[in-house]
Amino acid sequence: MVVFLGVPLLIYVVFVISPFAQAVWYSLTNWSGFSPKMTFIGLDNYVKLFQDDIFLKAVRNSVILGIFLPLVTIVLSLILASVVTIGGSSRGQIKGLRGSSFYRVVSFFPYVIPAVAIGIIWLMVYDPSSGPLNGILTGIGLKGFASYPWLGDPRTALIASMFVIVWSFVGFYMILFIAAIKGIPAETFEAARIDGAGRFRTLVSITIPLIRDNIQTAYIYMGIAALDAFIYMSVLNSGGGPGNSTLVMSQRLFTTAFTKGQFGLACAMGVVLAAVTLVFAGLVFLVNRLTGGSKEAS
Repeated sequence: MVVFLGVPLLIYVVFVISPFAQAVWYSLTNWSGFSPKMTFIGLDNYVKLFQDDIFLKAVRNSVILGIFLPLVTIVLSLILASVVTIGGSSRGQIKGLRGSSFYRVVSFFPYVIPAVAIGIIWLMVYDPSSGPLNGILTGIGLKGFASYPWLGDPRTALIASMFVIVWSFVGFYMILFIAAIKGIPAETFEAARIDGAGRFRTLVSITIPLIRDNIQTAYIYMGIAALDAFIYMSVLNSGGGPGNSTLVMSQRLFTTAFTKGQFGLACAMGVVLAAVTLVFAGLVFLVNRLTGGSKEAS
């Protein structure tokens, strides 16, 4: 009992619970990060946070990412996984499209590329003067996109950044869902085909309910990545974008700690980010339970 439960629990407390508890304590002080001296100031840092328009803008941007990025990524991944596994000919054996193995390998490429490299690649793609995106759009007659600043316009900066994140993750979750769909007996899909179910009906009524736990897990992990998004946003728009349109909480936290030397305030931001993440995960579990996820899984 001590070896199999006590030791892992001790490691978890030391390396997970303890640092979080320290962060909560530091958030109640005016610690500068580079001095052993700190003064307890209570909830002053939290009051300051929610009076800071820039931080509130960062919270809004992070929440937008947390809502839309998992939804778009998971939906696209599900569709692609279904096409690759069961989207082939409607006659004969249940199978995916011809050359599905090639699609799996190609779609997984973006995930193995470091996030920094992905950000640099798309930074060049979005370049207003020499980027290939504007070159292609103007080449097909859309002259309004000549020298268009995708990351410099507050109307498109966040959307363009979100596209990069979706592009980098959709292949990974596609492979995850392919593995889950492969675990469904082929007889189940054959029975649905005999009953006259089309591809969309099969996806909605058969595939999604049977891999619901996988979807829930993927949604939570993608949501956590979206609420952070530090690397992508820092590379694409290190200053937070025009009018802080792409600024996220993790960026604001980093600047507050290492540029301004206000580690106590930065820890308060970290606590808020952790709270938002926990609320997000809790909502996903709650929605899954209210919509009958546990019953279907059983």
